[in-house]
Amino acid sequence: MSAINTGLIGYGFSGSTFHAPFLKNMPQFHLKKVMSANEEKVKSDIPDTTVVGKLEEVLDDHDVELVIITTPNHLHFDMIKKCLVAGKHVVVEKPFVVTSAEGIELCNLAKEKGRMLSIFHNRRWDADFLTIQSLLEHEELGNLYSYEAHFDRFRPQVKDRWKENAIAGSGVLYDLGSHLIDQTLQLFGFPDWVSADVDAQRDPEKAEDYFHIVLGYGQMKVILHSSSIVPDQGPRFQLHGDRGSFVKFGMDGQEDALKAGGNPIAADWGKEDPDLYGRLSKMNSSGKLETRTLPSEQGDYKQYYLGVHRSIREGVRPPVTAEEALNVIRLIEACKASSDNKQTIIFEG
Repeated sequence: MSAINTGLIGYGFSGSTFHAPFLKNMPQFHLKKVMSANEEKVKSDIPDTTVVGKLEEVLDDHDVELVIITTPNHLHFDMIKKCLVAGKHVVVEKPFVVTSAEGIELCNLAKEKGRMLSIFHNRRWDADFLTIQSLLEHEELGNLYSYEAHFDRFRPQVKDRWKENAIAGSGVLYDLGSHLIDQTLQLFGFPDWVSADVDAQRDPEKAEDYFHIVLGYGQMKVILHSSSIVPDQGPRFQLHGDRGSFVKFGMDGQEDALKAGGNPIAADWGKEDPDLYGRLSKMNSSGKLETRTLPSEQGDYKQYYLGVHRSIREGVRPPVTAEEALNVIRLIEACKASSDNKQTIIFEG
């Protein structure tokens, strides 16, 4: 099946770390053009690509089928719209857009133009999350009563960058929260209600850097948490059911491996360090709790791009649909409303 000629918009941290390594190593893609102000860095990493300065230089290239957008969040809507109008398939970094109204318009436009629109929610392919999916699919914990996920960091100083300045779409809820919310929606669907506390703890004049979200699913509760001031971090995941518990420390290693220049299509890619395996505790036939180390599933971010290739070439469902990503934005908006108004938001239907 032929390679997809691709244009990459932006070559900052996201474009260079999370996208270019797949596009230049996977035969399913040909990275034809990169829009960046840093031609020297792009050419150092990808010598055979063309570097351009404007989005239009990518859109006017009839050979480019797919455009990947890795610009700041507040630019997503306008760029996605231009790409779809130009007849291009689109992948955009998470979060999808800043508002659900923008997302609805783009979902409708993608359908009208008959083009794939997908959002890079790569952490669906984290080793720990794949392990949790498998545990729940096999009902290893029995009836689940609580699911808790943390994405904490220790960054006491606020940096002068768009993600931490108080602009539309910035802050930890859009950044890390979109990962945790997307994972939750994949496991449990849309909640009955949400109660959230979202705050800028380090500097009230800057973007939010803290959230604590509680989601209701009948008797089961989900807690999603992130703070920028956590020197000694606790469990990344905790799940508790009437037959057992699963507790997991540490982060999936694929991001660090990409930063270090690792090859994301290598056979051993995404295998987790055994020191980071989770702890599975289950009740035995005698009613006694037994605990063992549970090897993690192998993480694999390239599955996202394999799914993109299949979607464009075979017309199958994208690996992450725009409608799924739109639900993430709807929940982010509900979390902000809950926090601002100090009330629980109840969802109808």
